[in-house]
Amino acid sequence: MSWNKGRNFPIEKMGLKDYTSKRKFAKTPEPPPGPVHKGDRLIFVVHKHAARTLHYDLRLELGGVLKSWAVPKGPSLDPSVKRLAVMVEDHPYDYKDFEGVIPEGNYGAGSVIIWDKGYLRHPEDETWTASERLLEQGLNAGNLKFVLEGEKLHGQFALVKTGKDQRSWLLVKKKDAGAVGGNIARDNRSVVSERTLEDVFSDGPGTAPGRKMMERIRKEEASEKEDLSDAPVADMPHRIRPMLATLIEEPFNDREWIYEVKWDGYRAIAEIRGGDVSLYSRNQLSLKDRFPAIDESLKKIRFDAVLDGEIVVVDDAGYPDFHLLQDYRRSKTGHPFYYVFDLIYFDGHDLTGLPLIRRKEILKRALPSLPGIRYTDHIAGDGIVFFDIVKEKGIEGMVAKHSGSVYQAGRRSTQWLKVKSRMTQEAVIGGFTEPGGARKHFGALVLGVYERRDLVHIGRTGGGFSDKALSEIREKLGPLVRPTSPFRVEPKTNRAVKWVEPQIVCEVFFHGWTNDGLMRQPTFIRLREDKSPGDVVRERPAGKGEVRGRGKTA
Repeated sequence: MSWNKGRNFPIEKMGLKDYTSKRKFAKTPEPPPGPVHKGDRLIFVVHKHAARTLHYDLRLELGGVLKSWAVPKGPSLDPSVKRLAVMVEDHPYDYKDFEGVIPEGNYGAGSVIIWDKGYLRHPEDETWTASERLLEQGLNAGNLKFVLEGEKLHGQFALVKTGKDQRSWLLVKKKDAGAVGGNIARDNRSVVSERTLEDVFSDGPGTAPGRKMMERIRKEEASEKEDLSDAPVADMPHRIRPMLATLIEEPFNDREWIYEVKWDGYRAIAEIRGGDVSLYSRNQLSLKDRFPAIDESLKKIRFDAVLDGEIVVVDDAGYPDFHLLQDYRRSKTGHPFYYVFDLIYFDGHDLTGLPLIRRKEILKRALPSLPGIRYTDHIAGDGIVFFDIVKEKGIEGMVAKHSGSVYQAGRRSTQWLKVKSRMTQEAVIGGFTEPGGARKHFGALVLGVYERRDLVHIGRTGGGFSDKALSEIREKLGPLVRPTSPFRVEPKTNRAVKWVEPQIVCEVFFHGWTNDGLMRQPTFIRLREDKSPGDVVRERPAGKGEVRGRGKTA
């Protein structure tokens, strides 16, 4: 949109003394007062400005200057919404084109974009010839009515002085064709450059204050874009037990579901409060010392939050490797990442009752780009193709989540489903047999799962162990030996068994269940130090009738 050229206004007619006194133009890119090349029509501009607080600046051309109001929550196109507008100093006409970074140490330091711009007239002036006189009359009377023709803002508005003080006004949208509901702040890009405040600021100096500003911009824009009035204000929860997914046999397509990678790692909750971090596993064990780099990155997040995700260690080719994960504290081999897929608490609000897709939208906007921290993206609708790709790449599986699901801490839900690339089962070690032949340390592990409070036998595994694993597992089991079986019904074995306290969890690969409830050909994969024995149950795929709202073809 071009600005028409016309007659000039002399500088001395501009009320710009306050503007000039607050700025050192050798140190700020903001324009100094200069001759005004007035167009045939009055103009307006709305700047979005991240300074000490995020706000909008409404600027209306009158008398050769831009009359300016700071609008903390920004304009609204909803006539039922009244916005506080605080009158500030006049700005020069050339400020209509300003977009950039005001450096630290200057008045209004921060990032500025042109959020909207266009033309301005009085509602009674259809010919654009008498608007300035009529608008000045309204301004002096404390009841300024005007029509905006912008790229985002359309129709009639009013600025009404409140009487509270000389600076406080209310910005109101009138009922007309330009009135709509919704949150116009979701459109957070400049109408000139298509950049966001964060984009503009990233081009500025990369100082520590600059990085803090970017963190604040991201947090405040996330809060602004998502109206959290339906997310209750609450104290931060602690020691969260994560929501769990129900196993199913096959992938499916459904337009109301989203699909994520099932990471092969440690489920981890991160509580971030005032720069302090608590990072812990599903069984409430601290992970801070095991993954100090992730802990340090989380400390740089400048807002209070509770995150849910998975810690994985990837090899040099970028593939998750659980053995590297387990051995990372000792070996420091591989690259640890915290893949975050949910936001439980944000900036003083409990988000658990919001739909999943909203929680993820807020998370994506708020989560900063930090070493070792990644947002877990998703695809919508097409789970079958997604699972085929996951399986082809050798990844553990996928998780399907209903886009409208609420967060049910500590519960296994049919609104979250998991499909595995191969059949695996977590199991509690209840004993081990003596080794035979050339085998050292032990022969097989005797395994079980819990049914209510009882440990039930599900089979034995003697395959899949390296010499190192045999030695390490035997060393862990030694102090746990007990004289009696921990199982509800003592299982029969071909070799002598040493029973142990059921405190260690492992994971096995197998080929299905027998009619007696035993695993067919179970093979050891790994120990699961992040799982509590009492949480280990038999995983049988849920039937289609057990999963509500699933299976519509996208």
